[in-house]
Amino acid sequence: MSHTDRDTLPLPDFDHLPLGGLRTRIRSLSTDEVEQILAYERAHADRTPVVEMIKARLSELASGAEPTGGDPTAVRPEQSPQRAGRTVSPATAAEATHPPPHGTPDQRGRPKGNQT
Repeated sequence: MSHTDRDTLPLPDFDHLPLGGLRTRIRSLSTDEVEQILAYERAHADRTPVVEMIKARLSELASGAEPTGGDPTAVRPEQSPQRAGRTVSPATAAEATHPPPHGTPDQRGRPKGNQT
């Protein structure tokens, strides 16, 4: 496989998925698709944790596990959607705070030796 084959992978953003996201997304792939991902990984980055995880999934599939019904091209599960109505505006912002005063220009400090 060459770099151009990245576009034909069953997981289009495979190179950018964190390990947890990849673990979730490969569960929806068939044995052939997981083997395709493994071949691509070995030919490119060959990251040991990724290869081991993919091999473990292949072993599960060989033992009779079925792919889940998820969509591997759906929004990544590790990205939570934006919550509506949670924007900050001047009306909803917290009141500004100021540091405590350390004296003012019209209050002169007294030397330490002068206690009167």
